[in-house]
Amino acid sequence: MARVLQPNTDVASGWTVGNQLGASAWMLVNQRQIDAFGEITEDLEPLHNDPSWCAENSPYRQPIAYGFLTLSLLTKFMHEATADAMRGHTETSSYPLNYGFDRIRFVAPVLVGSRIRAHFVLKGRTKRPEGNLLRVEVTVEIEGQDRPALIAEWLTMWVTEAAPAETAENACTSQ
Repeated sequence: MARVLQPNTDVASGWTVGNQLGASAWMLVNQRQIDAFGEITEDLEPLHNDPSWCAENSPYRQPIAYGFLTLSLLTKFMHEATADAMRGHTETSSYPLNYGFDRIRFVAPVLVGSRIRAHFVLKGRTKRPEGNLLRVEVTVEIEGQDRPALIAEWLTMWVTEAAPAETAENACTSQ
Protein backbone atom coordinates (compact mmCIF):
# COMPACT_ATOMS: atom_id res chain seq x y z
CA MET A 1 0.00 0.00 0.00
CA ALA A 2 1.10 3.56 -0.63
CA ARG A 3 2.77 5.62 2.05
CA VAL A 4 0.21 8.02 3.49
CA LEU A 5 1.14 11.55 2.47
CA GLN A 6 0.06 14.82 3.97
CA PRO A 7 -2.55 16.34 1.67
CA ASN A 8 -1.03 18.49 -1.06
CA THR A 9 2.37 18.91 0.57
CA ASP A 10 4.59 16.25 -0.98
CA VAL A 11 2.57 14.48 -3.67
CA ALA A 12 5.20 14.90 -6.37
CA SER A 13 8.28 14.46 -4.20
CA GLY A 14 7.01 11.78 -1.84
CA TRP A 15 6.48 9.02 -4.41
CA THR A 16 9.13 7.05 -6.25
CA VAL A 17 8.77 6.50 -9.97
CA GLY A 18 8.08 2.82 -10.60
CA ASN A 19 6.39 2.21 -7.26
CA GLN A 20 2.78 1.28 -6.71
CA LEU A 21 0.81 4.18 -5.24
CA GLY A 22 -1.85 1.85 -3.92
CA ALA A 23 -5.04 -0.02 -4.69
CA SER A 24 -8.59 1.14 -4.12
CA ALA A 25 -11.24 -0.75 -2.21
CA TRP A 26 -13.50 -3.13 -4.11
CA MET A 27 -16.64 -1.49 -5.51
CA LEU A 28 -19.83 -3.26 -6.56
CA VAL A 29 -21.17 -2.06 -9.92
CA ASN A 30 -24.96 -2.29 -9.90
CA GLN A 31 -27.71 -1.63 -12.43
CA ARG A 32 -28.80 1.57 -10.69
CA GLN A 33 -25.34 3.09 -11.24
CA ILE A 34 -25.25 1.95 -14.86
CA ASP A 35 -28.72 3.38 -15.53
CA ALA A 36 -27.87 6.69 -13.82
CA PHE A 37 -24.71 7.00 -15.94
CA GLY A 38 -26.74 6.37 -19.10
CA GLU A 39 -29.28 8.99 -18.05
CA ILE A 40 -26.73 11.70 -17.21
CA THR A 41 -24.75 11.11 -20.42
CA GLU A 42 -27.92 10.74 -22.52
CA ASP A 43 -26.63 7.44 -23.86
CA LEU A 44 -29.23 4.80 -23.05
CA GLU A 45 -28.34 1.57 -24.83
CA PRO A 46 -29.98 -1.85 -24.37
CA LEU A 47 -26.57 -3.49 -23.86
CA HIS A 48 -26.25 -1.45 -20.67
CA ASN A 49 -29.81 -0.65 -19.60
CA ASP A 50 -32.16 -3.44 -20.65
CA PRO A 51 -31.72 -6.75 -18.79
CA SER A 52 -34.44 -8.45 -20.86
CA TRP A 53 -32.83 -7.43 -24.13
CA CYS A 54 -29.43 -8.60 -22.83
CA ALA A 55 -30.84 -12.01 -21.83
CA GLU A 56 -31.96 -12.55 -25.42
CA ASN A 57 -29.34 -10.71 -27.49
CA SER A 58 -26.11 -10.07 -25.62
CA PRO A 59 -23.28 -12.60 -25.50
CA TYR A 60 -22.99 -11.69 -21.79
CA ARG A 61 -26.71 -12.43 -21.12
CA GLN A 62 -26.85 -9.47 -18.73
CA PRO A 63 -26.09 -5.74 -18.86
CA ILE A 64 -22.52 -4.51 -18.83
CA ALA A 65 -21.23 -1.23 -17.42
CA TYR A 66 -20.35 1.57 -19.79
CA GLY A 67 -16.60 1.72 -20.36
CA PHE A 68 -16.77 5.43 -19.62
CA LEU A 69 -18.48 4.68 -16.29
CA THR A 70 -15.48 2.56 -15.32
CA LEU A 71 -13.17 5.32 -16.54
CA SER A 72 -15.08 7.98 -14.59
CA LEU A 73 -14.50 6.08 -11.35
CA LEU A 74 -10.72 6.52 -11.56
CA THR A 75 -10.75 9.73 -9.52
CA LYS A 76 -12.69 8.04 -6.70
CA PHE A 77 -10.34 5.06 -6.85
CA MET A 78 -7.25 7.31 -6.85
CA HIS A 79 -8.46 9.09 -3.70
CA GLU A 80 -8.97 5.74 -1.98
CA ALA A 81 -5.65 4.29 -3.14
CA THR A 82 -3.62 7.31 -2.04
CA ALA A 83 -5.45 8.12 1.21
CA ASP A 84 -6.66 11.39 -0.40
CA ALA A 85 -3.14 12.63 -1.16
CA MET A 86 -4.27 13.49 -4.71
CA ARG A 87 -7.34 15.43 -3.56
CA GLY A 88 -7.43 19.22 -3.47
CA HIS A 89 -7.96 20.74 -0.03
CA THR A 90 -8.94 24.17 1.22
CA GLU A 91 -5.90 24.37 3.54
CA THR A 92 -3.55 24.99 0.61
CA SER A 93 -3.60 26.56 -2.82
CA SER A 94 -2.07 23.57 -4.63
CA TYR A 95 -4.40 21.23 -6.49
CA PRO A 96 -4.59 18.44 -9.08
CA LEU A 97 -5.66 19.00 -12.69
CA ASN A 98 -6.74 16.15 -14.90
CA TYR A 99 -4.28 16.48 -17.79
CA GLY A 100 -5.76 13.64 -19.85
CA PHE A 101 -4.67 10.20 -20.98
CA ASP A 102 -1.96 8.93 -23.28
CA ARG A 103 -3.62 5.53 -23.52
CA ILE A 104 -6.95 3.97 -22.56
CA ARG A 105 -8.02 0.42 -23.35
CA PHE A 106 -11.28 -1.23 -22.32
CA VAL A 107 -10.05 -4.82 -22.12
CA ALA A 108 -12.94 -6.81 -20.62
CA PRO A 109 -16.59 -6.01 -19.91
CA VAL A 110 -17.78 -5.25 -16.38
CA LEU A 111 -20.95 -7.28 -15.90
CA VAL A 112 -23.66 -5.85 -13.67
CA GLY A 113 -23.05 -7.17 -10.14
CA SER A 114 -19.26 -7.35 -10.59
CA ARG A 115 -16.80 -5.88 -8.14
CA ILE A 116 -13.92 -3.78 -9.45
CA ARG A 117 -10.92 -2.01 -7.97
CA ALA A 118 -8.02 0.01 -9.36
CA HIS A 119 -4.25 -0.24 -8.95
CA PHE A 120 -2.02 2.80 -9.54
CA VAL A 121 1.71 2.87 -10.37
CA LEU A 122 3.70 6.09 -10.77
CA LYS A 123 5.41 5.76 -14.16
CA GLY A 124 6.88 9.25 -14.47
CA ARG A 125 7.18 12.73 -13.04
CA THR A 126 8.13 15.80 -15.04
CA LYS A 127 8.82 19.11 -13.31
CA ARG A 128 7.06 21.99 -15.04
CA PRO A 129 6.94 25.69 -14.09
CA GLU A 130 3.36 25.28 -12.86
CA GLY A 131 4.02 22.08 -10.90
CA ASN A 132 4.62 18.40 -11.54
CA LEU A 133 3.15 16.36 -14.38
CA LEU A 134 2.54 12.85 -13.03
CA ARG A 135 2.21 9.87 -15.38
CA VAL A 136 0.24 7.08 -13.67
CA GLU A 137 -0.40 3.57 -14.97
CA VAL A 138 -3.89 2.42 -13.98
CA THR A 139 -5.30 -1.09 -14.06
CA VAL A 140 -8.93 -1.72 -13.10
CA GLU A 141 -9.38 -5.35 -12.18
CA ILE A 142 -12.60 -7.34 -12.06
CA GLU A 143 -12.86 -9.65 -9.08
CA GLY A 144 -12.43 -13.28 -10.14
CA GLN A 145 -11.42 -12.43 -13.72
CA ASP A 146 -8.05 -12.86 -15.40
CA ARG A 147 -8.42 -9.90 -17.74
CA PRO A 148 -8.73 -6.34 -16.41
CA ALA A 149 -11.66 -4.10 -17.25
CA LEU A 150 -9.41 -1.20 -18.17
CA ILE A 151 -5.78 -0.22 -18.51
CA ALA A 152 -4.73 3.40 -18.93
CA GLU A 153 -1.89 5.84 -18.73
CA TRP A 154 -3.31 8.84 -16.87
CA LEU A 155 -1.69 12.26 -16.71
CA THR A 156 -2.29 14.57 -13.76
CA MET A 157 -0.74 17.99 -13.27
CA TRP A 158 -0.11 18.76 -9.61
CA VAL A 159 -0.19 22.57 -9.55
CA THR A 160 1.97 23.86 -6.71
CA GLU A 161 1.12 26.65 -4.32
CA ALA A 162 3.69 28.92 -5.93
CA ALA A 163 2.17 28.72 -9.42
CA PRO A 164 0.68 32.02 -10.60
CA ALA A 165 -2.82 31.87 -12.11
CA GLU A 166 -1.67 32.41 -15.70
CA THR A 167 0.87 29.59 -15.40
CA ALA A 168 -1.74 27.21 -14.03
CA GLU A 169 -4.01 28.17 -16.92
CA ASN A 170 -1.21 27.20 -19.32
CA ALA A 171 -1.10 23.76 -17.67
CA CYS A 172 -4.56 23.14 -19.10
CA THR A 173 -3.63 24.11 -22.64
CA SER A 174 0.05 23.22 -23.15
CA GLN A 175 1.49 19.86 -24.08
